[in-house]
Amino acid sequence: MTATRAAADMAGAPPTDMVWLPAATFRMGSDAHYPEEAPVHPVTVSGFWIDRYQVTNREFAAFVADTSYVTVAERPLDAADFPGAPAENLAPGSLVFTRTTRPVDLCHMSQWWSWTPGACWHRPEGPASSLAGREDHPVVHVAFEDAAQYAEWAGEALPTEAQWELAARGGRDGAPYTWGDEPEAPGDPRANYWHGAFPWRPDPGYGTTAPVGSYAPNGYGLFDMAGNVWEWTTDWYAPRHPDAAEDPCCVPLDPRGGAEHDSLDPAQPQFRVPRRVIKGGSFLCADSYCRRYRPAARRPQMIDTGMSHIGFRCVKR
Repeated sequence: MTATRAAADMAGAPPTDMVWLPAATFRMGSDAHYPEEAPVHPVTVSGFWIDRYQVTNREFAAFVADTSYVTVAERPLDAADFPGAPAENLAPGSLVFTRTTRPVDLCHMSQWWSWTPGACWHRPEGPASSLAGREDHPVVHVAFEDAAQYAEWAGEALPTEAQWELAARGGRDGAPYTWGDEPEAPGDPRANYWHGAFPWRPDPGYGTTAPVGSYAPNGYGLFDMAGNVWEWTTDWYAPRHPDAAEDPCCVPLDPRGGAEHDSLDPAQPQFRVPRRVIKGGSFLCADSYCRRYRPAARRPQMIDTGMSHIGFRCVKR
């Protein structure tokens, strides 16, 4: 926990750089976009505090310095856990985005994602890279365990999917975007998602992470709830929402989905790695490929896999 936040807690003051959201019932999900976002359903969420910003490299470095924590991407891999993986991919590392040199078939994401030995939170593109100049960018290459360990150290927790989505909507219940009903207009940038030809030619100023808080906040004063980096939540992934739910941090999950064993990827039965929900989209969300920089958008992510576009923020219940 940072010194300022610890002092605030001891004094009973509001947590530093967090926003209080009172208990609320809202319409979660979307029936107008990707199938995993459906159906729209009412969810009741208890009041909670949430980080105003995504956790930065500077903040994660303080956690590592205080605890000597080693992230999942920095640990040796067990070949038994990755049947059929090439030997060169069994070195510690992470998945790194690399722009292509020309337009490509968007059905094959292996053209822009590569397993990079040595890539981790403080070497985001591999051994030759560093965090110089990126101290205030969101930390990336963090697996679920890494994010959860940071949250515990900070005296906080990771958000549920419902908490995250309520916060992202900024009081605009049912709106498709964090800023309202209409897409971003030319000359009025609202979020760090991919502008330009994906995945090879981004417009100037796009195509990578940005310092947290570079774009205007939503209605709750929260920054980067759209784009920049995906964010971990505590929910196990299920391919659809229940018809109605309560905040999963307070009541059992709906029996029709959301259990750990149900979150496994049926398309890859050889990998028995459960998946959590990530939210918010990232700097790689292009309208031509992945319009998921919206509050309702959601994706499954294997809990042992960080990438160069996944980070997190914390809550305090």
